Amino acid sequence: MPDDSQQNLRLWHQRYSDWLMNAALPLWWEIGADRSGGFQELVGLDGKAVPAPRRARVQGRQSYVFAVAGHLGWNGPWAQGAVHGLDYLDRHYRQADGLFCTEVSQDGEVTNTAEMLYDQAFAIMAAAWGVRLLPKEKKRLYAFARKLTAGVKTRKHPQGGFRESGAVPFLSNPHMHLFEAMLAWFETDGDTSWKSVAAEIAHLGQTHFIDAETRSLHEYFDEDWNPVAGDKGHSVEPGHQFEWAWLLERWSRISGETNAHLDACRLFEVGSLGVDKIRNVGMDEMDDSFAIRRPTARLWVQTERLKAALILSEAASGKERDAYLAEADAAAAGLWKYLDTPIKGLWRDKYQPDGSFIEEPAPASSLYHIICAVMCLGETVAGWK
Repeated sequence: MPDDSQQNLRLWHQRYSDWLMNAALPLWWEIGADRSGGFQELVGLDGKAVPAPRRARVQGRQSYVFAVAGHLGWNGPWAQGAVHGLDYLDRHYRQADGLFCTEVSQDGEVTNTAEMLYDQAFAIMAAAWGVRLLPKEKKRLYAFARKLTAGVKTRKHPQGGFRESGAVPFLSNPHMHLFEAMLAWFETDGDTSWKSVAAEIAHLGQTHFIDAETRSLHEYFDEDWNPVAGDKGHSVEPGHQFEWAWLLERWSRISGETNAHLDACRLFEVGSLGVDKIRNVGMDEMDDSFAIRRPTARLWVQTERLKAALILSEAASGKERDAYLAEADAAAAGLWKYLDTPIKGLWRDKYQPDGSFIEEPAPASSLYHIICAVMCLGETVAGWK
């Protein structure tokens, strides 16, 4: 089994890399990047951009995508793409306090002034990758990220963590992406100021977001970081179980905290309870008794299943390692179903319980998940040589 899984994963890496380099990245630059500025939100399955309001998170995500494309060796205009969305954010989303609003129109006019921590996190992370790869942009992108991080810190909550904008200010999800951004910066320059924020988020996650008994990760909280009353307080998303597992395993490597590794393994185990074995996909939502609430299966859940299985396989040995590799192989096969589109380089996003996909435009936001999974797959495979 381990040899079969390794061989399959090598083949999956080749297949995904070809799809990414020769189809997806060219398409999302030629069609998904607006030459007058910024990135499109949607591309139809006919290969045409679909006008729509533009979320700040997509601008940061797509800038990250093209920076990572440069890291992976894409020979297209990755350097231009890496700053394309960040420049657009500066021109159209920046508010008086230095943070970015969440949405503008297709023409760049502000349509939603909310300043979401979630959105700032992706801009901060994209800047980290820009600093790694674009020496001429280093000074500017450092200032860019420091300014945003300072703005985020004004949202600090006395009980730990940060307040999100909106009617439900205490959420685990924006912390997950801030955690990801802080890890990206610490891995870029080793500055302990990034590490200290990451440490606070890791601690909050391990002590409040993750239930001590079930090891399920909750989504919605009150101001004391207790799960809210009602259905929302019992919501568990398998995709976030996997995503936090991947992040906490990275944190364990950086910090040396063995508890983070143990939590990562347990989160993965719980997330796997939300995998539909018939369709071979992670589903969208269950509750903390592990009953399925939403059996639909979005694309991003599959990338997080793959990433978590890969990184945990690297920390395991024997039968445990074999099991993670087999799960990674299955996840790679599940994800590929979404990429089977008439025009190569696009994807479908929502897989239904009856085995069909919802026919709708491909959301740009998914490419961040896909390229990160491909990068992780390449790193794991490279470690076998």
